Amino acid sequence: MKILTTIADMRAAIKPARESRERIVFVPTMGALHAGHLSLVERAKTEGSCIVMSIFVNPLQFGPSEDLSRYPRPVEDDERLAEEAGVDLLFRPSVEEMYSSARTISVTSGKLGSEWEGKSRPGHFDGVLTVVAKLFNIVQPDAAIFGQKDLQQAALVSAMVRDLDMPIDIVIAPIVREVDGLALSSRNRYLSPEQRKAALALNRALNRVREKFAEGETRVAALENAGVSVVAPEPQVGLDYLAVIDSKTFERPTVAQKGNSIIIAARVGTTRLIDNMTL
Repeated sequence: MKILTTIADMRAAIKPARESRERIVFVPTMGALHAGHLSLVERAKTEGSCIVMSIFVNPLQFGPSEDLSRYPRPVEDDERLAEEAGVDLLFRPSVEEMYSSARTISVTSGKLGSEWEGKSRPGHFDGVLTVVAKLFNIVQPDAAIFGQKDLQQAALVSAMVRDLDMPIDIVIAPIVREVDGLALSSRNRYLSPEQRKAALALNRALNRVREKFAEGETRVAALENAGVSVVAPEPQVGLDYLAVIDSKTFERPTVAQKGNSIIIAARVGTTRLIDNMTL
């Protein structure tokens, strides 16, 4: 595995694969790698032969009160895990390399990024799309792999690629969960054992909504109330939102249909977690 830290070196390193017409598959991450990230690499191997991963903690997607400074950066562990997983090229740029002081242009997320995570974290998706657009221009992959756990992010990246005519296939890989159902996240390491147990309420709430839908309940308000009733008794979980939405538009229908998504966000202690399931 080659580790590149500058844009020029990344472009030079990818050039032979492009010239030999290898299919280049890109896995963008913020590091603190876990089994969920590694599953994206495994999916990438089914999509192409040259696997590129980026690790970049992007300051543009963190709000002023969020955890940029304490976001985990286990550099040596990440490099080892990436190499063991089969990554060919690892791009680890600095903030200064990615964002010059003269930067004036950003990508905006529009209506699709204005609700749910976008409403709770103003400017977050503009930061995500700006860095992803830059990374796509640097790597120029044939395909890129994103996780379903960040469902709204995946929808926005897919929309950006479509609307800006980027010749990249976006592949959405399924959520990886612990045995007890907790969705894997780099932020899970912030949870105390007691908070880790409390966090399972998110998964239980999603499953309760799915069960109600399977039993024949299609009224979105009733389905959402069923999920909220699971989280409400848990004192350590502060619910931000739980909603049934169209997974492409992120709008709430009045009547739920198969293929709609249930999305949830909550704080467990000081740690913000998100999750989702498909009806």
